[in-house]
Amino acid sequence: MGFSSTRSRGRPGVRRIVGPIASLVLASSLLAACGGDSGKPELVWYINPDSGGQDAVAEKCSTDDYTITTQVLPQDAGQQRIQLARRLAAKDPSIDLMSIDPPFTAEFADAGFLAEVPQDAKSQLEEQGTFKGAMDAATWNDKLVVFPFWSNTQVLWYRKSFVEKAGLDMSQPVTWDQIIDAANDNDGKIGVQANKYEGYVVWINALVEGAGGRILENPEEGVDAKITIGDDAGQKAAEIIEKLATSGAAPADLSVSNEGTAGSTFGSDQGSFLVNWTYIFKNYDETAPDVAKDIGYTRYPQTVEGEESRPPYGGIGIGVSAYSDAKEQSLEAAQCLVSPESQGINADLTGNMPASTQGYEYEALQETFPADLLELFQTSVDAAAPRTVTPYWSDVSGSIQNIWHPPRSVDDETAQRSTTFIEDVLKGGDLL
Repeated sequence: MGFSSTRSRGRPGVRRIVGPIASLVLASSLLAACGGDSGKPELVWYINPDSGGQDAVAEKCSTDDYTITTQVLPQDAGQQRIQLARRLAAKDPSIDLMSIDPPFTAEFADAGFLAEVPQDAKSQLEEQGTFKGAMDAATWNDKLVVFPFWSNTQVLWYRKSFVEKAGLDMSQPVTWDQIIDAANDNDGKIGVQANKYEGYVVWINALVEGAGGRILENPEEGVDAKITIGDDAGQKAAEIIEKLATSGAAPADLSVSNEGTAGSTFGSDQGSFLVNWTYIFKNYDETAPDVAKDIGYTRYPQTVEGEESRPPYGGIGIGVSAYSDAKEQSLEAAQCLVSPESQGINADLTGNMPASTQGYEYEALQETFPADLLELFQTSVDAAAPRTVTPYWSDVSGSIQNIWHPPRSVDDETAQRSTTFIEDVLKGGDLL
């Protein structure tokens, strides 16, 4: 979800394969056989769980020459990575297309798992106004390696009734310090993602980038990249997390909070502020209509007052397997899957916004979302801070989770301790 946030569509995912490579190859051959004997090629697209958008797009883009079918990956982004990586490492030909979280794009490309995106497809993506952040996240070693499908971002959601009580002017940029103080002083709880998982690192990265820093620099240096999370920006990020975690604004489930639990906190009687992805706007329509009417929205909070925030960036890129037996057809299908109309259909069904400006022109989106919210989504994506594109992101992220979790343990030494630990893990001196 990128880290990306998606809603379960209530159907089981594909069973996770955990055996040795021999078992993987056997399982792959069995799946390939399921393509049927009809003679019409079946392109198998491994998708992240959602509420039906990818299935609808797969049906739309099926042709007389091939049918696109879907297989659902696990809910957790890390488990999605593991399942795909194991099967691709075994050169499994039964995977044709796959939905890939941005942090894992460089890793898969560096390993040779992905077919390069053709120049004509790249030109199409540029012509339909694909956001720069989406193109950057889809690029490794100056080559476009996945097709940007949807680009998600977080905004600051707030309860209108709460900010009126707190006397906070939401027409002006607000800081993390301001919303923590407002919630603490008015018996409110703030919804964030702080479980020991990728979503917590997304928050940390946004805080660091919002203070003008980066978690690491020179990613092209691989294990020798310069780790900079211990600099002043990292210290400021730690200060904010410590302040929230030790305040009355912290929900009781802070250390296990994710997108779903944070949404529940926001919908409760103590709901005040929430940082979460675009789908939240329609999240309460059926279950809590009074909450839905009480939702306001604005730009992601500033880490440092007066410095523009860098909202989180998430999304999904569609990769074509280098080992697909139908590579050319899969590349053709991918172009259809990421067309503006396809992006619009997916966004309308899932709340996961398009990766291009033309995708936002889809008529149903214009009817579903207020114009100012659609504008906020786009400006937030433009200003977003993707996690560093590096083949070693899984090690970097795991190291941060180890040192920064639980949030109540964060103090003025956390950022520097994580710098040392990341360096040790990357160079083999320590293990996750």
